[in-house]
Amino acid sequence: MAQTLKISSVGQPTKEIVSLFPKQGEWTEEDYYRLPETNRIIELSEGKLIMTPAPTTQHQLILGDLFLLIGNYVLSNNLGKIVTSPVEVRLWKGKIRQPDIAFMSSEHLDRITKQDFGVPDLAVEMLSKSTAETDRENKYQEYEKAGVSEYWIVDPDAKTIEIYALENKAYILLGKWGIGEIASSKLLDGFKVSVDEIMV
Repeated sequence: MAQTLKISSVGQPTKEIVSLFPKQGEWTEEDYYRLPETNRIIELSEGKLIMTPAPTTQHQLILGDLFLLIGNYVLSNNLGKIVTSPVEVRLWKGKIRQPDIAFMSSEHLDRITKQDFGVPDLAVEMLSKSTAETDRENKYQEYEKAGVSEYWIVDPDAKTIEIYALENKAYILLGKWGIGEIASSKLLDGFKVSVDEIMV
């Protein structure tokens, strides 16, 4: 005999819904892709769903300017495709991240599917209080392992841009630029950005 699910009273959290989903640590890639569409940033790592708070206005302003600068360079030089979060970036099975910006070169466009962006050539993460540790440690190691050619870490508080390039399967620091300086990409040959131009 089927049991009836008792739903919470009006005004109470619908806690029963939780029973319809896997427990943390048990989420699979298939479970992840069955989630309803949302503009929330949700990542999958080690069988866990990771949800970050909504970004600050400062974060969005810097991200918007940087996305436009890189995007215009990519498009005007026909270098590939560029996207901004939220977008599923599948590093390997069971590891789905949502970098702030991801670029895929023309030679790797076959990595893009209707469902997700495969391993990008460039990933950009903008630090916040809730993501700084993950961006500097977990994602750094994951992007390195997945073979992301270049990784940018943008720090709005310190007003710096750090660029790491993959050499012999390990990241090396190309440079760390601050106010009054110009950051330069190795992957996007010829692309430079003034730190002053994007920091607010």
